[in-house]
Amino acid sequence: MDLISQARAGFAGIDADAALKDKALTNLNTWFTHPDFAAYRPQIESLCQAGAWSTLLDSFYQVMPFGTGGRRGSVGIGPNRMNLWTLGASVQGHCEYLRQRFPGVSPLRVVLAFDVRQFEDKRKVYNPALPNPVLHLSSREFCQHAAGVYAANGIQAAILPPDSKRYVPTPELSFTIRYLRAHGGLNMTASHNPPDDNGSKFYDDRGSQLVPPEDQLMSEMVDEVAVIRHIPFADALRAGKVQLLDDAPHRAFIELCRHESVLGSPKADELRVVFTPMHGCGGFCAGEVLEAQGFRPIPVPEQATPDGQFPNVTKTPNPEIPECMDRAERVGTERHADLIISTDPDADRLGAMANRSPDGKGTFRFITGNELAALLTHFKLAQLARSGSLPAAPIVITTEVTTGQVTRIGRQFGAQVIGDLLVGFKYHADALWQLESTGQYGDVRGSVADFVIATEESHGIMATAGVRDKDSACAALLLAEAALYQKRQGRTLVDYLDDLNRQFGYFRNELLNIVLTGLEGKLNMARMLDALRQNPPQEIGGLPVTSFEDLQDPDGRMGPFKGDTDKAARNFLIFRLGRNEQAAKVCLRPSGTEPKAKAYIEVSGQPWKAGTPQDAWDAACAAIDVRVQKIATDFLTHALATIGQTPGPGADKLSR
Repeated sequence: MDLISQARAGFAGIDADAALKDKALTNLNTWFTHPDFAAYRPQIESLCQAGAWSTLLDSFYQVMPFGTGGRRGSVGIGPNRMNLWTLGASVQGHCEYLRQRFPGVSPLRVVLAFDVRQFEDKRKVYNPALPNPVLHLSSREFCQHAAGVYAANGIQAAILPPDSKRYVPTPELSFTIRYLRAHGGLNMTASHNPPDDNGSKFYDDRGSQLVPPEDQLMSEMVDEVAVIRHIPFADALRAGKVQLLDDAPHRAFIELCRHESVLGSPKADELRVVFTPMHGCGGFCAGEVLEAQGFRPIPVPEQATPDGQFPNVTKTPNPEIPECMDRAERVGTERHADLIISTDPDADRLGAMANRSPDGKGTFRFITGNELAALLTHFKLAQLARSGSLPAAPIVITTEVTTGQVTRIGRQFGAQVIGDLLVGFKYHADALWQLESTGQYGDVRGSVADFVIATEESHGIMATAGVRDKDSACAALLLAEAALYQKRQGRTLVDYLDDLNRQFGYFRNELLNIVLTGLEGKLNMARMLDALRQNPPQEIGGLPVTSFEDLQDPDGRMGPFKGDTDKAARNFLIFRLGRNEQAAKVCLRPSGTEPKAKAYIEVSGQPWKAGTPQDAWDAACAAIDVRVQKIATDFLTHALATIGQTPGPGADKLSR
């Protein structure tokens, strides 16, 4: 029996749509017979011999979708895996897009960046005794391959020298595109995903990821790619078709971040800050900025070296997860640190823990992404106001799922708040671009000179218009200065957060993940959202649903679709609950990178009133905590019931 016949027989035992099986067989046959894929053949044969039919079906049933910013997923063999072919097709599509976007412009230029990842088959999918073209494949090698595709298409790519020991983190890439006046960029990173994943994110000439309808145009061009032009990286380098990045953009980026300082340099050892890049690129941005500004960050030695396997990180290198900072917390305790700062592998996200005692001898409290958003928004507005540097009509930008405390804070300072954006910093960047080019965004009027800060609940901060993506470097500096400002008053960031809750109301924000894996999970996720939009619940967690909004409604506030990518991004439901002192909100959307739907839950209270006893305030906050859990449990139960499922034990567990 030949390989395709074996695969057909093997797929027959899998409960999946027949059309998907047929597509997998077609793709499998191409990869097994076409000379371009000859290097992959031994591993494909081995998977067939091992009867790994589920793996093969998942690897070949589709070409990995080109999402709103690029492709991201498991590195491996097949069109539904990240490999040089799927990257090459994406880059070829980007070349076609750039030629259409900038007709007649020559030379077209792009900037390439990469993180620390290297594929080592941690999941043990492939036969280690056979040749494997994806084994040991690093983000650097992915990027060098991309440079060869750009060069073959007459587009000059700027990339770090092959022997460079440093990296270009995500915020620096955004800055460098603008600094070099390039026409676009590519970032090879899977952010905080597991080590065996990788991804490609494409950027425009503004240093941001594409938004509708431009992302739709590029996605269509990627889908239409039939031939990938490519020359070896070494040949492109010798022919002068690749530009090697020098240190000038990096130095300018560090100075840009330092310019965001609102306090100036601290005195020697005035604040003790532990910093860890968790084996990623953060040492080349956030770490350098803190050092240059005089904070003398204390390292976590076992996590300081770039390493794409993240060997000394608990769970995953994601600042949203407190456990990943356990080693930093030990160092912080030993050194009586005031603050712990961490960054994820591509250094766009920031994580933090604050000491509860101003002498550094207390325990540490994790600061959530929503708390970082509120704290840094208030701190920067307050310091600009104190120094007389606050714009007359300052602008604060945030998303629909970020804590409403940011909006209350902004309005306290007379800020114009753009607070209803979709998830993703490309929408923050687009709002900034519209202000820059037209002087308005919706009802907001102003320019980039009025911009103060942009935030997102997933530990993303943008504090300068010179960067058009999440930026851990400026955020780290602002956070260190916020801790310094509090310490000078004998206080901590924990005290600061308590003050914000009293002044602006206690907000409890939680993320509930509804995990639905595999092909069946994707279908169930679509069924679930459609059922909820067609028949939204009248009550959630004991509170009436006072309004329901489906962002896919073409007659709603977002208007007609700008394309399929826009429609996918707007697969977003908003349930507003209760009123006034019992206000709450649930937002539901499918994840763009993981097999789950995300439910964002917020319950908020009113500001503390003068004369309120401490025990009454504590009781009011505790009641909000109880309400959040009740809403989470009820919403999860209702959502799963739409697809005939019930929650498993602990499925409704929240962060605390």
